[in-house]
Amino acid sequence: MRDFALEVYFSKWEFAAKYNLTGSDGENMTLAQLLALASPQDRADFDAVSLGYTETFGAPVLRAEIARTYDTVSPEHLLCFAGAEEGIYVAMRVLLQPGDHAIVITPNYQAAETVPLDICEVTGVALDIERHWDLDVDLLRAALRPNTKLISINFPNNPTGKIIPRATFDAIVEICRGRGLWLFSDEVYRLIERHPAMRLPQAVDVYERAISLNVMSKAYGLPGLRIGWLACKDRATLLKFEHYKHFLSICNSAPSEVLARIALKAGEQILARNRRVVRDNLLVLSEFFADHAQLFDWREPDGGCVGFIRYKGREGVEEFTRRLVEESGVLFLPSSIYRSELGPVPDNCLRVGFGRSHVPAGVEALRRWLELEH
Repeated sequence: MRDFALEVYFSKWEFAAKYNLTGSDGENMTLAQLLALASPQDRADFDAVSLGYTETFGAPVLRAEIARTYDTVSPEHLLCFAGAEEGIYVAMRVLLQPGDHAIVITPNYQAAETVPLDICEVTGVALDIERHWDLDVDLLRAALRPNTKLISINFPNNPTGKIIPRATFDAIVEICRGRGLWLFSDEVYRLIERHPAMRLPQAVDVYERAISLNVMSKAYGLPGLRIGWLACKDRATLLKFEHYKHFLSICNSAPSEVLARIALKAGEQILARNRRVVRDNLLVLSEFFADHAQLFDWREPDGGCVGFIRYKGREGVEEFTRRLVEESGVLFLPSSIYRSELGPVPDNCLRVGFGRSHVPAGVEALRRWLELEH
């Protein structure tokens, strides 16, 4: 498989840059802040946690809390992983075989296409930047083949922040149901929407052959826990996922499982804080981009805490982002990070992230740098 471009770029800049304006997670918390939200019993459980192996599926009490975030999912429908990436990797390795065909919506998190491409033929169906990153369901239908096994979607989308209309989502489900396809749905940004009415259902709640991916990293802002999960109602398939996990992480971190349980119980409080940070940052970004409309084509994303916007400067987005981080410490992701082997991705876009409270300081540093340049 080709290198994971985003992670290679982040390995150089994520912790070296002073202002990360491309981060994809919500506002982070310290351990003390999270433990302050714990009940006395959960705090006692954390203090007494054994640093031994844990259950491969995830602690039953953790899976019970995760199940409460769904409408129709029970703990036996859940398998926990060390973050979301492991869940993507395992699902694709188990579900796809040579001779199969998969369809992936692009642009997307690179693993969604790179892992399937290492297994079988894959077709990309691109979101249309000229239609505010809308998805044309007719293009999806046209991509179907007799050997199509799986359709992979991600809404709210990374990097565009797009949420498709409910009617489009329902059409995808019906396409999958009509042909018995697996629907792999990356839902890690769900619960951070511009308007609650835009929120899509979790695929596993509405379709019998859907697999829903989620994680504590994005909407909850707790990537350091490394706790993600797959929800799947096909028990035989879930067992295959578990058997594959035996060759990878084997099990999750015991302290992280307790901390994830605490966070889920305090979920509404954490999500309310993160939504507030996103909302406030969007106001800051909207004002900045309005002041620099000659350079940036900004439209507020539908959901999540990232957006993929055109850069209109004459030097191009790759040179702009390189100089910006080297000279001012402000980090954006350029289009090249989202290069797809499945079709063209606009080459003049950058990913902006707005889930963290330091965004206003980063925007001010960006404004000062642009003033010196222009």
